[in-house]
Amino acid sequence: MYPLIRNRRLRTSEAIRSLVRETILTPSDFLVPLFVVEGKGVKEEIASMPNYYRLSLDILEKEVKELWSMGLCSVLLFVKVPDHLKDNKGTEAVNASGLMQRAIKTVKNACPDMLVMTDVALDPYSSFGHDGIVSNGQILNDESAEILAEMSVSHAQAGADFVAPSDMMDGRILTIREALEDEGFINTGIMSYSAKYASAFYGPFRDALDSAPVNQENVPKNKNTYQMDYANRFEAIRETQMDIEEGADIVMVKPGLCYLDIVREIKNEVDVPVAVYQVSGEYAMLKAAAEKGWLDHDAVMIEQLMAMKRAGANIIASYFSKDAVKLM
Repeated sequence: MYPLIRNRRLRTSEAIRSLVRETILTPSDFLVPLFVVEGKGVKEEIASMPNYYRLSLDILEKEVKELWSMGLCSVLLFVKVPDHLKDNKGTEAVNASGLMQRAIKTVKNACPDMLVMTDVALDPYSSFGHDGIVSNGQILNDESAEILAEMSVSHAQAGADFVAPSDMMDGRILTIREALEDEGFINTGIMSYSAKYASAFYGPFRDALDSAPVNQENVPKNKNTYQMDYANRFEAIRETQMDIEEGADIVMVKPGLCYLDIVREIKNEVDVPVAVYQVSGEYAMLKAAAEKGWLDHDAVMIEQLMAMKRAGANIIASYFSKDAVKLM
């Protein structure tokens, strides 16, 4: 067919490349993770996540207003819980006056139309740094799921639009869905971390929230018994399908770049929105390489985000959200 067909004709200028581009990023694609701490006037940079911060509630209010002005309309809240409030039962997690509950109200008061999603897991509240109750060297499943359901109801009562269980306990989506329904929160959504892998890319995040597993006798040293084995592919599809059957409205793959094959597999299999989380380690690697002058920060950032969208993600949770939108 050459020279009748020359594919390069559609690459000859930015105008034609833009016209035929298959994948487009917009501010609506992004879910902005935010870290919240106690105090006033606190904007504390996370050492392993340059240019990303822990925010007190007053600064959080300003931040969400700025996000809204940029067209970023969805946030995912995480809280750093003081050590003296941590235990093995997640007691503080269901405190109606807890930091998460106040953070939800702060965002809603500042921007009533901002979509608020909340992290539902025990590790920020756990004296052992695990996503569930620890007993005799084991992470208890059913007992942990019950607490996660109580936590979800508490977040809904505070005004959360979606709860986002990130724990990987079996059956927790059904337990949460039934609890929300029983309390009348029929419109509160669930974004499930359905395929969350036991990844080494979470390190900076655990620094941000001080939520890493503690090094104590009879406490599991890692999360491998409940987060997924990163060698597995079909298990991710099975986990995701089960979560949908249990009532998940959105499903998530975490981490991002190393798992884009999983994003595409799940996108091909399900009929609900698929999210992907570009995690802290992915963020930190690019920041470090760019600081050394080894990579063009903005170019690589957009290429990575485009790859996630191209793989099939409807939603991208990313610490680069603001940086990306500024370039758009």
